[in-house]
Amino acid sequence: MKLGNRFGSIINTIKNGFRRFPIAIAVSTALVIMLIYLIEQYSDLTQNARDTLSRICMILAMGVPLSACINLIFERKEEIKKAHRTSGYIIGAIFLILYYFLFLDEVNWISISKYIGVSIFLYLAFAFIPWIGKREGYESYIIDVLSGFILTMIYSYVLFLGIAIILFTINQLFDVDIPEKFVLYTFIIIGGIFAPSYFLARIPVVEKDNYQKDYPKALKVLLLYIVMPLITVYSAILYAYFLKIIITRNWPQGLVSHLVLWYSIVSVAVIFFITPILKDNRWAEKFRRFFPIFIIPILVMMFIAIGIRINAYGLTENRYYGIVMGLWVTGIMIYFIFNRKLGNIIIPVSLAIVALISVFGPLSSFTVAKFSQNNRLESILERNGMLQGNEIIARSDIPTEDKEEISMILRYFDTNHSLEDVRVLNEGFMLTDTNMKAVFGFPFTEKNLTDEGYFYVSTDYNLVNVMDVKEYDYFVNSNALLGGEREIDNLTMSLRDNSIFSITQGDVLLYEKDLKDDIINILEDYELGGKGLQNMLSPEEATIIDENDNVQVKYIITGVNGRYDQINGQYFIYNIECVMLINIK
Repeated sequence: MKLGNRFGSIINTIKNGFRRFPIAIAVSTALVIMLIYLIEQYSDLTQNARDTLSRICMILAMGVPLSACINLIFERKEEIKKAHRTSGYIIGAIFLILYYFLFLDEVNWISISKYIGVSIFLYLAFAFIPWIGKREGYESYIIDVLSGFILTMIYSYVLFLGIAIILFTINQLFDVDIPEKFVLYTFIIIGGIFAPSYFLARIPVVEKDNYQKDYPKALKVLLLYIVMPLITVYSAILYAYFLKIIITRNWPQGLVSHLVLWYSIVSVAVIFFITPILKDNRWAEKFRRFFPIFIIPILVMMFIAIGIRINAYGLTENRYYGIVMGLWVTGIMIYFIFNRKLGNIIIPVSLAIVALISVFGPLSSFTVAKFSQNNRLESILERNGMLQGNEIIARSDIPTEDKEEISMILRYFDTNHSLEDVRVLNEGFMLTDTNMKAVFGFPFTEKNLTDEGYFYVSTDYNLVNVMDVKEYDYFVNSNALLGGEREIDNLTMSLRDNSIFSITQGDVLLYEKDLKDDIINILEDYELGGKGLQNMLSPEEATIIDENDNVQVKYIITGVNGRYDQINGQYFIYNIECVMLINIK
């Protein structure tokens, strides 16, 4: 009976979710349908159709938090007319359509970054919209929201696992050939319909200026007796390292900034969640009073570490995000130091604003990074007498280090933005050895391996894109196999562990090969481990031909990244990109 009551309670909660957030759940359901259709028809769709449907899925995914935010805005004022509510959702739909055409015309890392920034803003807005203009209890409200989220995740996981086991059991006991993709569809349906419905139904309705709830004992124990002591010990370790830096004058680089940044963000969250128990717990009150002061020198150390990297290599998007998040944490800590009113809604509101500023406008990561790298390039050119006005003077006798830096800056623009964004380059410049020699006086010069030995080898993709395939039956890009096996005619092709390529016909294995050993042979012939990569590989240098009685395959490697152990002289391959020309005998 109790089990039945619990099941009935879950069903009623889901129904309440549909009634309270109908538009958000409708959008999420549409997303589920679109994803299943995309997976089901993937092999029959053109690349343009796949890209279009993928962008539509991204817009629908953004539409879920947007419509939920609109709903919460209307909940604040019940007297709002139905027509006004409808107008609000129409404005939201127009926003999504405009975003699709203005910012998702193509999917690259810049559009993805902007998409993530807007999504973060919407999810944070979802967290603070109900509390705008309210007084006390925001922390308790957020605790209830997170509790609902965790419970939703548990229920969703158990439900998915149960259905997956049922499908597996039916498949095994009754010899029913249930496609494996049904398990994936189950996951999508649960994650896209059940989970949002149950979670949204559990969002507390804020009717008063304050929100009073009993503080969860489990959370209290976790924060006071586990997390806060760990943070204190971690802080002491960082201070010891700080003193070591002062004594040795060996300033930090690289990893230090990441370790400090994540620790400081966690610390902000801890201070936020202990706010409701400050009056009842001296340990929490002292932590809240003194820790923000204690962490400021550590944040200064982090900024010094980032500054060293920027001084050496200029500002990039990743370093920009590190600086911005560091400044945000510093600002919040200063707020904690001087403000005793504890208006913690400032945390999600300020973070939401930062998320938007970092991806849009003149202060965005992209604008600032391009400005920094342009200045760095021009500084190097001026130092070597290679810049007169906006004209580049070709020179081959400059230091190798400067050749490497110039090449890396140009690659940064070519990979992340466009060479047209380089102020001193003429329109139409392409990153080839011929153009490099003509404009700069030297070929593209790859920077030597780092001390850690990480490397990336590439092939001129323009040469790979155009080739004679008349002797072969199939042309396959390895990227097309990353999402799973692909069926072509009566053949099934797959790429396991990103290196083992196989072809099967029915239940018969026609061909299988692990590319790693051949890749390592190419790298050894190129002497990458000894001298670093000086030029991109040619298609001929990056070609592997293999065959058996059934199949002949010609591999052309387009990119390889990994690590070289300089002590043992050993290569470790992490990722392989290639095209394959296949001939069935």
